[in-house]
Amino acid sequence: MHHFAYRDGALFAEDVDLRRIAAEVGTPVYVYSSATIERHYRLFAQAMAGIDPARPAPHVFYAMKANGNLGVLKTLAALGAGCDTVSEGEVRKALAAGFAPDKIVFSGVGKSESELAFAVEAGIYQINIETEGELDLLSKVAARLGKRQEAVFRVNPDIGAGGHAKITTGSAANKFGVSFEEASRLYARAANLPGVRMMGLAVHIGSQIQDIAAFEAAYAKMAGLVGSLRDEGHRVDRLDLGGGLGIPYEMAKAVDHGPELIEDYAAMVARVTKGLDVELGFEPGRLIVGNAGILMTRVVHLNPRPSKQFLIVDAAMNDLVRPAMYEAYHEIWPVAEPAAEARSIAYDVVGPICESGDTFTTGRVLPELRPDDLVAFMTAGAYGASMSSTYNQRLLVAEVLVKGAQYAVTRPRQSYEELIGTDRAPPWLA
Repeated sequence: MHHFAYRDGALFAEDVDLRRIAAEVGTPVYVYSSATIERHYRLFAQAMAGIDPARPAPHVFYAMKANGNLGVLKTLAALGAGCDTVSEGEVRKALAAGFAPDKIVFSGVGKSESELAFAVEAGIYQINIETEGELDLLSKVAARLGKRQEAVFRVNPDIGAGGHAKITTGSAANKFGVSFEEASRLYARAANLPGVRMMGLAVHIGSQIQDIAAFEAAYAKMAGLVGSLRDEGHRVDRLDLGGGLGIPYEMAKAVDHGPELIEDYAAMVARVTKGLDVELGFEPGRLIVGNAGILMTRVVHLNPRPSKQFLIVDAAMNDLVRPAMYEAYHEIWPVAEPAAEARSIAYDVVGPICESGDTFTTGRVLPELRPDDLVAFMTAGAYGASMSSTYNQRLLVAEVLVKGAQYAVTRPRQSYEELIGTDRAPPWLA
């Protein structure tokens, strides 16, 4: 479910008319709904708490890479969420947003010595180790600081899934995690290192997964590994099952599909982990924020051709790269509610960047649109602004968070002075 709907002839975010945001903030602009974020987090957290009501509720670590907007992060921190991070910058931002250190997980395949030192000194809850070299480096760093960092091994189960090859992470062909075959040896080796306290295992097989069977196969394999490690005398208290649960990009399915998928997922986890006696963790990202955001853009020009009609908008692939990178689908809604008898036209919707790949969709049938009309790319709350750039020297896109009838600019649009000011001329050209 989401909180974007037509009212009095215009598209609203909760109780805010999107035309007002466009007039006051400009376009392109991301708009996020607090109510949607809150609802999705609560739905997921409550479903996970129901897996085993007799035990403490599992940890829910929001995956910041999906959307690192400070307003979004503060909203989730206030709800009691934890945070899954993949860089020192994300750890620092999580702390700045109000996440307690003992609610932060640090994942990623290439953590540097300085990043690990910062995380250890900050006292974060868990580091997900992904290589043997990282194990040694973490132990060295933590021992030097006089600490023993709690950690788990991220294991690659050789079961990959996801909505696109570029977001599949659990296959042996992917770079993530230690191999399943090496897990036992590495776990035993870690037990003798001075700077690490091994607490368990982690797994993550991909993103935008809507096939529960793929999760079940991976989780069953991990449950078996927990048992094997315990038989060898090792302590295995935690099982971090990652994220990746998909969302409906077709908005008509968003009301029922999301809750139903979460319930099926929770039932599967309960079945696979029954009797395992581990502390469970989850790392949802897209599931929480995907349907909570839109990218609003303005029609700049029409370019009719004999065989097609180009609709040129002021948003571009630097603002929303998913269609160019993943062939991703986003519904497009006019901000002014179309009349029932409105003429429909098949458009190629494109941006102004000097790349043929700057194409959001081809042959999309939409109500007839004209220059200066506003449209919204729906389900753009995840991997939209977080992947934006200044390609073609375009300004970083603005972001807005709505709460009821209020809204606030949570990332101002970059100015040209700020854009140019990030560069430095070499002294011989100054």
